[in-house]
Amino acid sequence: MARRAFPRALAGALAGAFLGAVAARAAYAAFTRRPPVGDAETWARTNHRGEPITLLEGPAFVAGAGAAAAVIPGLPGRVRAAALLAVAGGGGLGAYDDLYGATSSKGFKGHLSALAKGEVTSGAVKILGIGVTGLAAAVTSSNSFDGPRASFDVIVNGGLIAGSANLANLFDLRPGRAIKVGLLAGAPLLAAGLLKGDPVPAAVVALPMGAAAALLPEDLGERAMLGDAGANALGALLGLAASVTLGRPGRLAVLGTVVALTAASEKISFTKVIAGNPLLHRVDMLGRRPVEQAPTPR
Repeated sequence: MARRAFPRALAGALAGAFLGAVAARAAYAAFTRRPPVGDAETWARTNHRGEPITLLEGPAFVAGAGAAAAVIPGLPGRVRAAALLAVAGGGGLGAYDDLYGATSSKGFKGHLSALAKGEVTSGAVKILGIGVTGLAAAVTSSNSFDGPRASFDVIVNGGLIAGSANLANLFDLRPGRAIKVGLLAGAPLLAAGLLKGDPVPAAVVALPMGAAAALLPEDLGERAMLGDAGANALGALLGLAASVTLGRPGRLAVLGTVVALTAASEKISFTKVIAGNPLLHRVDMLGRRPVEQAPTPR
């Protein structure tokens, strides 16, 4: 049965990837001409080399993925609404932190410690807000609310969406890294959706992968970066994809991994770990320019 349904699942995946990629590129082109808020300087930042870069890649991912989720054929209404909630919640709160956030507190521990002292940081607003929108997306995508098992599943799915949104942002520290991590994390989910022969999870997984891959050249070329807006939205959509693709054991395993990596980030530097591992370093540097090389012109 799954084998006969494979073509439908593949068609769903191709539609999701294509619509995500086209919409993200169109949004990026539009936003570089006219930013969604303020002007180009509003979104200008300095990257890890001390060179100028724009954060407009993030809003482009959010707008592109959102537009694709709204029009992709074949999605049940509850899944479509959940995707829009996830991308809007992660992207909107991430953009708030990009534009108005302070860097005095960092990480879960830093923001929650500040909150305990009565200081409401932009990061705390984002953490709590993404938690709420992640849970809302999980409730929206659920097809059952009957009994404690269904309630448990909603909590797990909400944790997946919110936790993945935060985790993706922790990797957005070097060109292309967050997108590469997103594509690597999405690949087994896409394979699972295709093997199930279900076009819905296949499309939900492929959509953010297509949008992210379309923006990867800008990221690797160090002309733009996802920022909190794009990275949070990418992670949230992948978390939603995991919630609609995997069974309970798989979702619990993914959630455990997300929690473990998030906790580890409070103590260790992912950048140092990646630099110290030859294989991870090779993947991390793939497509990136050497340190001494000048950026590629637009």
